[in-house]
This record gives sequence, structure tokens and C-alpha cells, in this order.
Amino acid sequence: MLAKMLPFTGNPLNRRSEMRSDAAWMAQRLAGGHILPLWHEQVFVAGEALLRAAEVPPDLAFALAGPGAACVFLGEEEAALFALDLSAAEAAGEALKQFGEFRELRGAAPSLRKKDLAILSQAKAMMEWHTRNGFCPRCGAPTLAGDAGYKRVCGKCGTEHFPRTDPAVIMLATHGEECLLACNIKWSADFYSTLAGFVEPGESIEEAVRRELYEEAGVVAGAVRYCASQPWPFPTALMIGCYAEVEAKALRLDPGEISHAAWFDKKTARDLLEGRIEGRRGPMKVAIAYHLIREWAEGK
Repeated sequence: MLAKMLPFTGNPLNRRSEMRSDAAWMAQRLAGGHILPLWHEQVFVAGEALLRAAEVPPDLAFALAGPGAACVFLGEEEAALFALDLSAAEAAGEALKQFGEFRELRGAAPSLRKKDLAILSQAKAMMEWHTRNGFCPRCGAPTLAGDAGYKRVCGKCGTEHFPRTDPAVIMLATHGEECLLACNIKWSADFYSTLAGFVEPGESIEEAVRRELYEEAGVVAGAVRYCASQPWPFPTALMIGCYAEVEAKALRLDPGEISHAAWFDKKTARDLLEGRIEGRRGPMKVAIAYHLIREWAEGK
């Protein structure tokens, strides 16, 4: 098991889910709360070498948001925190530049304070869910937000829709003292990482690991060991990290998924993570793939 908390985890907020349907309680918290704005799923940050989640004055934020903007109660720490969608304001960045700037979360993640990264991950995932669910998938009518942003209700058929998280397995396949790393056809040719895929309906984590390894690389896995999980807000997945021992090293790559793959011994895997192999690079430190490889390569 990983000895430390992974990036995107460790959210310190008390989500107070039992109070989300209490409109009076929520209005009171909003009146004295802090606003974290988002703009087209970009998060708002401030700082230089070390970034933090930046707040803006509520009156200014709501004036920019306009009517009907998604507002999500994230939880409480010292005060209540709310995420607010400012996508309708074309000049939001200019209007708020004295407080911070909008950045893509993936790019900002390595520089963000750990707790801020976890909070902004929650905010981004929730806001993207609202953006994608403005209309009812059952009848096509517009939906309205409820429960402090944690559900949407169809105004026509009354169907309630709730945020979803897609479980995905991400696994380091090993054979003795070597591990399998691959390059997806969508990635830069010099990038190597672990294999991964979404869990299908009616499938266990272990079954998903074995299926994905066989489908993408043609290897047959035996023992599967869970390691750790990581919320991954791109857009809303839960990465379930595992190790899988495979029976043989022979590969049969799926050309529709994997461009190339290679077996790495522990020293070479460490060199990859540290950027010591010319023409090859590994996953960034905020990704669970990095920590799966690191733990195995260091023999922990």
C-alpha cells in the first residue's frame, strides 16, 4: 500500500451532505461563505511557485455569473466554500485579475497545495457534471439544479439525476522483476505509462484488470492486488490502482489502443520516472500511475 496520500486526495472539507436539501441552512452558509469561481471548467488560482485556490468577493462573482449559473456547496472547513460557474461571463478573467487567474487544473496540479488540489478537483468535477447535464437524458427537457448542486431535476418528467463517478482500473502488470509500460496511440510517442480502462457493468475490479490487460496487450494476468485509489477529475473518474502478475511476457498489442510497449526492470523504471532516459518519459507525479511504478520499482 502507498505510504502517503495521493495527489487529488485528502480533501479537508466537511461536505455536510445531510444539510444539502435545507434551503434556509444553505442560504445562511452562502451569505457568510467563500466563492471559488470556475470558467469553462478552468479553476481560479493565485500564487507563484506554490499555487492556492483563490477566492473572489461574492457580490462580484454573482454579478458576473448571471441568472441560472450553477452554484455548488463544496463543504465547510473554517467557513463554507461554494463553487460558482462564471462561464457566461466572457471577460471573467479580466474582471477578476486582481484576485488570481483561471488555469486548466491538469497543468496547475503539480504546483497546487495538496488540500487546494483536492478541493478544486471536487469543484471541477461537479461543475463539469452540471455542464453536461443541462437536459434530461430520459425525455430531453431542461433540468434544474437542486440539493445545493448535488442533483438536477427534469422540469418535464420529474426524473432526478445525480453526479456520477466512473470507476476505472489502472494497473501495473509485472512479470518477475520487470513491469510492462505502454504508449497509447493518443499520446506522444516518447510517453510510457501503465495500462488502464473503465470497469464495465457487471464486472469486478479484478475482472476488469484482467480483461483490459488481455485486450490491450494480450497478456494473461493471474493474481491481482489492490493498491490505492485516486479521484481523477478529467472529467470524473475514480482510478483504482492495482498490481497484476502476468503469466508470460509475450505481447499482442491492440493497434486501436496501444502504439508500442516495453518491459522495464526496476532500475530502468526508476530512471524513466526521474527523466534519465533520453527520448522516453514517464507519468507526472500527480498521477497514480507514477506512484504505482515508484512503489514497485523501490520494492515497497
